Amino acid sequence: MRNEVKVRDERAGDEAAIRTITQAAFAKAEHSSGTEAEIVDALRAANALAVSLVADDGGALVGHVAFSPVQIAALHCNWYGLGPVSVRPDRQRQGIGTALIAQGLARLRTIGARGCVILGDPAYYGRFGFVHDDDLRLPGVPPEYFLRRSIQGAVPKGNVTYHEAFNAS
Repeated sequence: MRNEVKVRDERAGDEAAIRTITQAAFAKAEHSSGTEAEIVDALRAANALAVSLVADDGGALVGHVAFSPVQIAALHCNWYGLGPVSVRPDRQRQGIGTALIAQGLARLRTIGARGCVILGDPAYYGRFGFVHDDDLRLPGVPPEYFLRRSIQGAVPKGNVTYHEAFNAS
């Protein structure tokens, strides 16, 4: 990652740039729903962005990561879902996504989160401590791609439900 890139909290006025970055990042993604930008907008509108960080390169945003609450076995357990995470295509593979995820997980720790889940590539997210767990499930997806990372306390069991904003279209 370039030295001038700083990870900071999303702030008012970042919304349009985040939308543009998210749309561009997922435009050619193999497993994209095509609604990632709408999901971020809907999470923001519902005040459900528990952690929303941007990568700022001298005033130009080049990346974004969102963390929002999830339910496990229909209960609020202080667990969060990571995603979407987006990096502008011309800035990918420069460590920006890694920095966003790492700082987002650190922020979850500071707010007392108990854990985090992600639907993603085990080879990529494994380096952040995410593992597959048969006791946590996201119905309708290949189980080996649904991963969790415990931050503190026991790991709950059951089906995970993301915020309704993930149904945005």
